[in-house]
Amino acid sequence: MERPLTRNIRPGEEPLEIASYVRAGGYVAVRKALTSMAPQDVIQEVTASNLRGRGGAGFPTGKKWSAVPTGSDVPRPKYLVVNADEMEPGTFKDRMLMEGDPHQLIEGVIISAFAIEATIAYIFLRAEYTLAARRLERAVAEAHAEGYLGRNILGSGFDLELYLHTSAGRYICGEETALLSPLEGKRAIPRAKPPYPQSSGLWGKPTVVNNVETLANVPHIVNRGAEWFRSLARGDEDGGTKIYGASGHVKRPGAWELPMGTTIREILEEHADGMLEGYRFRALLPGGASTGFLLEQDLDVAMDFASMEKAGSRLGTGTMIILDDRTCPIGMLRNLEHFFAQESCGWCTPCRDGLPWTERTLASIEAGKGEPRDLDVLAMHVNFLGPGKTFCAHAPGAMEPLESGLKYFRDDFERHIRDKRCPWR
Repeated sequence: MERPLTRNIRPGEEPLEIASYVRAGGYVAVRKALTSMAPQDVIQEVTASNLRGRGGAGFPTGKKWSAVPTGSDVPRPKYLVVNADEMEPGTFKDRMLMEGDPHQLIEGVIISAFAIEATIAYIFLRAEYTLAARRLERAVAEAHAEGYLGRNILGSGFDLELYLHTSAGRYICGEETALLSPLEGKRAIPRAKPPYPQSSGLWGKPTVVNNVETLANVPHIVNRGAEWFRSLARGDEDGGTKIYGASGHVKRPGAWELPMGTTIREILEEHADGMLEGYRFRALLPGGASTGFLLEQDLDVAMDFASMEKAGSRLGTGTMIILDDRTCPIGMLRNLEHFFAQESCGWCTPCRDGLPWTERTLASIEAGKGEPRDLDVLAMHVNFLGPGKTFCAHAPGAMEPLESGLKYFRDDFERHIRDKRCPWR
């Protein structure tokens, strides 16, 4: 099984310095792209590879790049922004890539910037990722010293400056337009779309925002081709591998690079080694906190975008949060909604006021103070905070686990209300 994304990562050890990275085949794709390919050639190869965004939305990467305007009359400079603000609860895949192989990300940034003709790039990094920051800063300096960043890279005529921007720490910055505002020194709030960032993004210039894992795939696609990349996946609609993760009461929590389309059961039972002794599986969130619950009957579903949607959830970040039989599902939901309420940017009323209301209602039920009408109140919030009702996807994402929780754990809600206490306490 090929694992291009993690082949250089050595757990517990320092990442490869640039000389070792080059000896391992690093920056070969940069040389190939900049000296023998046109920007449009790179875009076509990435489009043919079926690479889809690994940040959660799953938008086709080549299609996003193709929307960037070209020509002499296009506003300059163009920007590439790396979304490394990994604050989705239960998600730690990008951290592994940045800490374990920072040059791989930098190489992906260089090629991707070349493809969209961007001359300035930013890595927008989660504030708490201090080790990743130190390793990225060192890697950027090494790449600059060796001529892979700066002016006239490898004599190709292509210029690129890459800057590391450490976030002040807000979950809303995972939304691509909300990420651009703090780069401009403004409050982190989403922007109305259209216009989309590809035409009017950072400081009103054409901008592409891509996730860390997405960009880390690009050098391998350029090196070995779209057909090879598609062959790594188990399905026909997607390409490549995926870094899947599992957290909760499993024997071996962690993250693993596996073929896109690996089943939930394989990840849970073979790689996470199943549940801890004394715990039974009950449900899971397949792609971080903002995805809907799946049950034991769904364990053989493939972890890819289409299969997850058919099963009634989303792939999201591909990092599973496991719910066991000794954990109160209402308590879990309250904890999740507390996070989402706390991280609302406050820009629109349904999200600003509805999420705290949701959290208080769940807390009342968990404390044994709930009333039967509270279930109607929660269902109302699922409706009024759902897709198309708010300014961005923050509140709809928060409603996904709640909507499925009301469906699958109805008996638990009713028991809390009827018995006036939490059975798990």
